[in-house]
Amino acid sequence: MKITPLRMISLAIVASVAVSFLGGSGVWSVLGLAPDLTIEGEAPVVRPVPDGTGEAWASYGGDKGGGRYVAADQITPDNVTDLEIAWTLETGAFDGREEAKARAAFEATPLLVEGSLVFCTQFQEVIAVDPGTGAETWRYNPGVDGTGRPANQFTCRGVSYWQDSLADPDAACASRLYVGTVDSRLIALDARTGTPCADFGDGGTVNVKPSMDLRWPGEYQITSAPAIIGDTVVTGSAISDNLRTEAPLGTVHAFDARTGEAKWRFNPVPQDKADPALASWADGSAARTGHANVWSTISVDEARGLVILPTSSPSPDYYGGNRVGDNRYANSVVALNGETGDVVWSFQTVHHDLWDFDLPAQPGLYQVWRDGALHDVVAQVTKSGLLFVLDRDTGEPFLPVEERAVPQGAVAGEVPSPTQPFPVATPNIVPNTLEPGDAFGITLWDKMACAKQIRALRGDGLFTPPTEQGTLAYPFQGGGANWGSTAFDPARNLLVVNMSSIGAFVRLTKKNGEERPVGALRDDAEYAPMEGAPYGMTRGLLMSPLGLPCTPPPWGVIAGISLDTGEIVWRQNIGTTQDLAPGGLTLKIGTPNIGGPMITSAGLVFIGATMDDYLRAFDVSTGRELWKGRLPAGGQATPMSYEYEGRQYVVIAAGGHSSLGTKQGDTLVAFALPD
Repeated sequence: MKITPLRMISLAIVASVAVSFLGGSGVWSVLGLAPDLTIEGEAPVVRPVPDGTGEAWASYGGDKGGGRYVAADQITPDNVTDLEIAWTLETGAFDGREEAKARAAFEATPLLVEGSLVFCTQFQEVIAVDPGTGAETWRYNPGVDGTGRPANQFTCRGVSYWQDSLADPDAACASRLYVGTVDSRLIALDARTGTPCADFGDGGTVNVKPSMDLRWPGEYQITSAPAIIGDTVVTGSAISDNLRTEAPLGTVHAFDARTGEAKWRFNPVPQDKADPALASWADGSAARTGHANVWSTISVDEARGLVILPTSSPSPDYYGGNRVGDNRYANSVVALNGETGDVVWSFQTVHHDLWDFDLPAQPGLYQVWRDGALHDVVAQVTKSGLLFVLDRDTGEPFLPVEERAVPQGAVAGEVPSPTQPFPVATPNIVPNTLEPGDAFGITLWDKMACAKQIRALRGDGLFTPPTEQGTLAYPFQGGGANWGSTAFDPARNLLVVNMSSIGAFVRLTKKNGEERPVGALRDDAEYAPMEGAPYGMTRGLLMSPLGLPCTPPPWGVIAGISLDTGEIVWRQNIGTTQDLAPGGLTLKIGTPNIGGPMITSAGLVFIGATMDDYLRAFDVSTGRELWKGRLPAGGQATPMSYEYEGRQYVVIAAGGHSSLGTKQGDTLVAFALPD
């Protein structure tokens, strides 16, 4: 997932100082340190949506294009405050695996298929429950070793569902679930019983093999739900970052949904001499570079026969002197022919990435009203806080994009791209520039210490190259946006996205012939050797002596953006200090967040994600918070909703996230109106 740890953000300190010296929340206004990012615009026009829109949640993102929209309208802005917990299910995921909590995250979003609610635990156990009671009906355990070292976390964001059109509907495995594992297996299960499908691969399992030997088994894993197009299953991979230049390729694999036989492969680092993208990798460097993997969720356009990928950065992230050029297909939205794996079109959001600004979110396949007509688009949010909206047929910008000059002057051997693409219509959703005078601090001493850190870094704006001096990374490599992705209201042309707003530093160190070992991936100041590069890399959050971010709050926002104009219609802080401060002191200053939103036709946005343990509901037209429901642990997952036997439920996985430092757990929670 490529997220630097946030556990050290101790808002307890800010709360105690505020209480002791300034009487609670007055600290923010008295010191004038919290700039107001709030926007409340006019409510967007509401249009009718096509029949059938949002009536099922049979894919990880609600539908295969990641709409995260449901037609269910029993819960409304008027009655949402009456929501209560209808049922809970504790999965027992950590039974016998307590030591794995330090490397785990419960990020699953359930599906409603074959009469059951189906999801996966942190260790890829697949569980089916009764949608009305939460009672478990079956469970499949793939036997994942919880003592290993995953590339990112022990996590599973979701399973995928497929119906075999050629099979007898009553036959075993006529409908199937597919799940990837931390040890890079792809498993097919009978969707009604959880029994492995014997005709798929070897007894229900296909081993997805990396392109080279691994340093340890967990260096390469599958964390996101596979994509399904026709009778083909497509999966990406998550690979440990910054270890080496010549690293495993981020190959996307496609398999026959019935047999598990390989159908095609696509390498975002081009290997075919006939591929025109190869010219953007100077001196044959594509043969000596790895990754550009697809670790987030893949989208599918069934009508066009397209698989649409969000690719990541080449290896290593912070030095590209060994791969001079734009490095096409990396850091790109890439549309492939679903039957052949051939490239139909691609759009690169970052040229020659040096910042770990990979594409973390599912490409949103939406229909946008403009000039009285519907337009099929792809909306891609990014770690840098930028939003790109593309035509789905061509990959050309639907909302205008321009190439702008960006800072140069990198370390010896590095050749940064002179320009980068910037959306014209939509400004950055979170800040990306920071002056020493903008440093945050709750005391003058704290603020001055942060200003000194910022002054010591090179900070010439977004896309300032990494340096030996140290470079400001703002937003940091965890976002902006992350894997929680976006939700889209087709009635209002409104895209909703949550983002973090934290600053970090990145520093390159010239090697002296000796390699330091790779650091733990979640230490505050992470060191990575970047083997094969002339520099090692250190990165970490910009923190004050009191353990607070040096960048000013809000540290988390949620925004609604009109996709016909690109205008930010509304933006609000999201998250409070309640579970971080002593005595539950609650300051609504926004927190870093992991997880995404979901929208209902009644005009509600539901989201967890924050560092306080709540599921929230916002008014989709204005962004005003209407309700919050207490969770037993961190809600670092994207919620979903459905109607069952006349009652609407909103469900979220509440199990926390080791990198964010939220409370760990194993509970699936369903909210509903009183019965």
